[in-house]
Amino acid sequence: MNEFFIRQKIEAVWRAESAIIVASITRIVRDIGIAEDVAQDTLITALENWPVNGIPTNPGAWLMTVAKRKAIDTLRRKKRLDQKYEQIAYQMNTHYEPDVSEHLDEDIEDNLLRLIFMTCHPILSKNARVALTLRLLGGLTTEEIANAFLVPEPTIAQRIVRAKRTLVAANVPFEVPQKSAYAERLSSVLEVIYLMFNEGYSASSGDNLIRMNLSNEALRMGRALANLIHTEPEVYGLVALMEIQISRFEARTNTEGEMILLLDQDRSLWNQKHINRGISSLKKAEDLGGTLGIYALQASIAACHAIAETPEKTNWERISALYDALSEIAPSPVVELNRAVAISMVYGPLAGLEIVDSLLLEPELKNYHLLPSVKGNFLLKLGRKREAIEEFQRASLLTQNVQEQKLLLKQVRDCME
Repeated sequence: MNEFFIRQKIEAVWRAESAIIVASITRIVRDIGIAEDVAQDTLITALENWPVNGIPTNPGAWLMTVAKRKAIDTLRRKKRLDQKYEQIAYQMNTHYEPDVSEHLDEDIEDNLLRLIFMTCHPILSKNARVALTLRLLGGLTTEEIANAFLVPEPTIAQRIVRAKRTLVAANVPFEVPQKSAYAERLSSVLEVIYLMFNEGYSASSGDNLIRMNLSNEALRMGRALANLIHTEPEVYGLVALMEIQISRFEARTNTEGEMILLLDQDRSLWNQKHINRGISSLKKAEDLGGTLGIYALQASIAACHAIAETPEKTNWERISALYDALSEIAPSPVVELNRAVAISMVYGPLAGLEIVDSLLLEPELKNYHLLPSVKGNFLLKLGRKREAIEEFQRASLLTQNVQEQKLLLKQVRDCME
């Protein structure tokens, strides 16, 4: 087995296991900064060990075992260096270390929930909460998070560093908050899960369009939250959105991993079990009453696509109305861009193009590849091929995902035929 393959395997395993490791180590050391350091040290150990000794039979368990040993060693070193621990050596030796061992086999789901609520603590700014949680629980790089936020990478790096320091300095507890504190943290928790899912659904960079592990992890977290919180429509709304979106994963790419647009997908490949779960979750959100929030509205839009037997049977009038409602409660250039697509399906590409042109000076969309991509499609439908080519080419230069770039360049070639 060559070193390149082993390194790829390590990276894949790390993507899948890093959040669990960070959560479990945080439970042991009670310091989120130390936990991430231990996790990174564990990754380095794997990079040094596996090319020499081979990939373990259970790589996730191997990583967790090494991480826990390193965590305990860290605590022992800290205990020896801290004079206060010297003064209470008897208590530490008879009580403290057994406490650590008790935590080693704790429920993984509980640890992940504790970590996500910790990283979404109100002491942090909203943007810092989301960035830190995506870093620690999603395993995203700072570059990937920056792409999700549409902001420069150094900005995200600074947010993460400051967030960890703030949590450590404030001694924020590693716990799921009491019900009375859910409301103030829930919005950030949901946003974190939403962005994590989106990064898996359409990867911002790399060779693959989809990162299934990331979306599955976001969906798992959403389901866990729904089991924990039964009275919040938006929790069910987000779960509904993710269930319906994930139902299309098999149809979103061909056998070569190339991207297939929604209206061109083979709908027989859509996973009906996920669709049914999504619609059931959406009904729970609706049954709780009140105005639908941003996730339930998006789930309603996704449901319109999911229940349409063919692209021609899609209820674009309802989708357009839902985007109108979404733009009222959560106005943003990205929502407006999506609304432009729905409007174009009802009133024609020129109506959509007018909306897109109004977004060209939006700073948030300056480097957003979907803006010229959408504009290119409108221009193509209007028969303005030369202009469409320019937009598709621009979009291909902006995206960092190889499969999206391939699709855009194919659209360029199609325009030239």
